[in-house]
Amino acid sequence: MKRTGLWLAAGVLGLPSAVMAAPQLDLIYGDHAVIQRGRPVSITGTTVAGETVTVTFGTNSASVVADAKGRFVARFAAITTTGPITLSVDSPSGQTVAKDVQMGDVFLCSGQSNMEMPVKNAQDAFGAFFSSADPDLRLMTVEKRVAFTPDEAFLKPQAWQVAAPQTVQDFSANCYYMVKDLRKSEGVPIGAINGSWGGTQISPWMGDKALTAVGLGARAELLKLYSRDPAAAALVANDIWETWWRTNTGDKTGSEPWQPQTQLTWKPVPAISVWQKWGDPALASYVGMVWFRREIELSAADAGKPAVLNLGGLDDLGAAWINGKSLGNTADTGPMKAFTVPKGLLKPGKNVIIVNINNTYADGGMRGPADAMKLAMADGSTQALADGWLYSIAAKTPKNPPHTPWEDMGGAGTAYNGMIAPLGAYGLKGVAWYQGESDTDFPGYEGRLSAMATDWRRQFMQADLPFVIVQLSGYGRPAIKPGESGWANVRDAQRRMAEKDGHAAFVSTIDLGDPLDIHPGEKHEVGRRMARAMRAVAYGASLPPSGPRIAAASVSGHDIALRFTDVTGALHTRSSAQAIGFELCGDAPGTCRYTTGVAEGAAVRLSGDGKPVTRIRYAWADYAVVNVFDEAQLPVSTFEIPVTQ
Repeated sequence: MKRTGLWLAAGVLGLPSAVMAAPQLDLIYGDHAVIQRGRPVSITGTTVAGETVTVTFGTNSASVVADAKGRFVARFAAITTTGPITLSVDSPSGQTVAKDVQMGDVFLCSGQSNMEMPVKNAQDAFGAFFSSADPDLRLMTVEKRVAFTPDEAFLKPQAWQVAAPQTVQDFSANCYYMVKDLRKSEGVPIGAINGSWGGTQISPWMGDKALTAVGLGARAELLKLYSRDPAAAALVANDIWETWWRTNTGDKTGSEPWQPQTQLTWKPVPAISVWQKWGDPALASYVGMVWFRREIELSAADAGKPAVLNLGGLDDLGAAWINGKSLGNTADTGPMKAFTVPKGLLKPGKNVIIVNINNTYADGGMRGPADAMKLAMADGSTQALADGWLYSIAAKTPKNPPHTPWEDMGGAGTAYNGMIAPLGAYGLKGVAWYQGESDTDFPGYEGRLSAMATDWRRQFMQADLPFVIVQLSGYGRPAIKPGESGWANVRDAQRRMAEKDGHAAFVSTIDLGDPLDIHPGEKHEVGRRMARAMRAVAYGASLPPSGPRIAAASVSGHDIALRFTDVTGALHTRSSAQAIGFELCGDAPGTCRYTTGVAEGAAVRLSGDGKPVTRIRYAWADYAVVNVFDEAQLPVSTFEIPVTQ
């Protein structure tokens, strides 16, 4: 994208260069961009406040006046011109031009690590590179960004790239294989935008309205407070954390581990480093909480001053107290953790610092550096804190501690604000969503997913914007007996959301997982199935988008009859005459038991066992072995359904 303006003249004349800067298109409208065909187009950017700009889009043009913040929006009816075309914006202060812009279909791909995983890390990467060159396939990867309020536009360049070996290798494998397949079937230019972030829960991708719709409005409000007053928000977050701790451990107020008088088994901290390096066998691969304690002596003069407690890097989640009073709870992406100590909290003589670190993955602990760890007084004096720490492995590590809403992985709206909101109302043909691994411990996924889709449709001004939801594949130890499964819960929630939505489809990957790798390498087939689903929901193709879907279960004599819809041809079983993975269940927990069945056309007949059956489950495990497919080679996916008596 080329900009020319009067900045040189401004420098010569001594005028403020910002005043004379050329108008700028928002960074989504760069060279090689693809703009959605067949629907109205809004071109956005910035210039001098109140300035008139003329936006020329191929043979179409519109003149608009920038608002008080310098933002402008030029709106066009659906453009019928075919590309490549030039997009330019002109004003008295200069010109900006975006070249080689195509009209075509644009897809947004988003989610966590299985959507983020690049082509170069997937199977047959070399083959993908070899066949990747396509001038009418354009790719963009959105830079990861946490924002506490919605960004109006991208703050850093987000370059569109023409598909080629050197550009494809770092792009999302699932997204790439989907749009590559669609290029073959639809024959139009396609743009793919990948905005994904490994490890994220769904809540960071939800805007305010979506969060409020599912009862998370308080988290959205706390994030707004954080944007204005981080210290105040951190105190509120720690109050929430303390309440969670007492509720889940039974500790009474005043007897919690952060109180100075609470007796724990303390050991000296060997070094400021992750605890896996300390030589303590109990910490060699420990994931969980560790308490830290340090005492400091202060003079009466220092005790009367406010201060800042600098603790260096805390891996992963940290909370701090002095003399039993909360300093805050932090889990931001920055490497250094600092807590404000308000005036009056410190006292003459002994003061006790308590820190809780919750390691959720891999290494954990106080990372330092040691020289950054200090208590900094308001007058500039400091007291070093690198030495003298004690530690105690938490006797209790309750499950699912509350996340601060300003986190990247488990926050509330942070990824949406920084990575989705800047897209504005950019025209889309469809959205592909692959996420959920980080939500397997949290109920209510169906509602969160539905609210997110509704909110995104509101932003993109498309009430019928198609969504393709990729279900979780299998991961973990294969099940040997019926049991509960967070992964199955999320898969079933994804199925239910897609079936109720009206403009969505799910993609089953239950047969494509790897019990030893949460990031299975097979992405070609996932992309092919995503493209199939997108052809149905976005292009209106007359084909079952998701493969066989459970429709009903009913008692049939001594057996249970399962009826399926969207079956291509007939159902069949692989490697056995019997269908496996089915469970007969009663009303009460723990009543599920395995059974086998026989595929019969678009139905499966399950063998009863003479015990009460009120519901049927299928593939109900983190990693389930399945063998029921249709003639399109699509598997029956995870489900739980009531039985009609």
